Amino acid sequence: MDIKSIDKEYIIGTYKRFPIEIVRGKGSLVYDENGKEYIDMGSGIGVTSFGIADDEWKKAICCQLDKVQHMSNLFYTEPCAMLAKLLCEKTGMKKVFFSNSGAEANECAIKAARKYSEETNGKDAYLIVTLENSFHGRTVTTLAATGQEHYHELFNPLTDGFAHIKAGDIDALRKMCNEKKIAAVMIECIQGEGGVIPLEKSFVKELRQFTEENNILLIVDEVQTGNGRSGELYSYMNYGVEPDIVTTAKGLAGGLPIGAVLFNEKTQNVFGYGDHGSTFGGNPVSCAAALSVLNRIDSDLLNGVKLKSEYIFNKLSECPEVESVDGMGLMIGIKTKKPVSEVLEKCIENGVLCLTAKDRLRLLPALNISDDVLKKAVDIIIESC
Repeated sequence: MDIKSIDKEYIIGTYKRFPIEIVRGKGSLVYDENGKEYIDMGSGIGVTSFGIADDEWKKAICCQLDKVQHMSNLFYTEPCAMLAKLLCEKTGMKKVFFSNSGAEANECAIKAARKYSEETNGKDAYLIVTLENSFHGRTVTTLAATGQEHYHELFNPLTDGFAHIKAGDIDALRKMCNEKKIAAVMIECIQGEGGVIPLEKSFVKELRQFTEENNILLIVDEVQTGNGRSGELYSYMNYGVEPDIVTTAKGLAGGLPIGAVLFNEKTQNVFGYGDHGSTFGGNPVSCAAALSVLNRIDSDLLNGVKLKSEYIFNKLSECPEVESVDGMGLMIGIKTKKPVSEVLEKCIENGVLCLTAKDRLRLLPALNISDDVLKKAVDIIIESC
């Protein structure tokens, strides 16, 4: 079968695919239809946390498949309850809502913030403030939350009630707060789709202080940055702040769809019966996969992420064809002197699969990528630059 032709004929053309059909893989190595080997430095956009076909992950999934693959949320299932418990124990948060994706998790957080704010600050306190250059999803509402105009152009009018400020501009938030009632501020600590740009720690701390003083919720979007990616379980932990609501997805279930929203003591009771729902949210197979992932994100793994990150930063910073290296943990953006499209094409030709974010090469390898495979990948990236 000519899979590429079938894909082109029957699948909507929303993705500019590379001319490669991936047919199998193991760990951080994948193989195309011709048997060519590639080092996967993108992990499905930060999804396959422990690489391809991880044995422990597969075992957890298969074990659950032999029990029950799905039940309505009108019934209890063990993986759903145990995953929520583990998330709360590891973060100090109090309650969890499960969905299918990061965009859905962010939709839930926005609904929760508006309901909470209406109950505490009145009906006109619905504004959600996000940052310019942010990305929060592709639904009509999460596009409105996204602070990048080019994502908005084809889909107006978007959901009302969002405003954007520049990262670091706390004065703009103060001014906005004097003019309008704000329900929540929503941030990514590392702006992934915006170029892999970490926020300044001083700004995040000042932001947290301001929101607390003004009874404004702080939502941290950990869809891409979470689940060990930054070198801590969640990226906000690098900043010494505690959000009111946290959203996550991508790497949580290691390759199966899941989203989660974590609520602190202040927000844990915002939803009641019927206020929100998700047919597939808390699916027992996805939750079993997530338990396998989350149970293995321990201090040893996180220290390994930091060491691998340090190696990548040091090696790439020495390359004369690299202008800058940004990011945190194993979420890294590389500004190259050559156009990024040329570097990306050369990487693929030389057997390394990377991503881009705006004008930067983006690396999101598996958290447990072996040192020898990582070294080979970095050498190829430098050569491709």
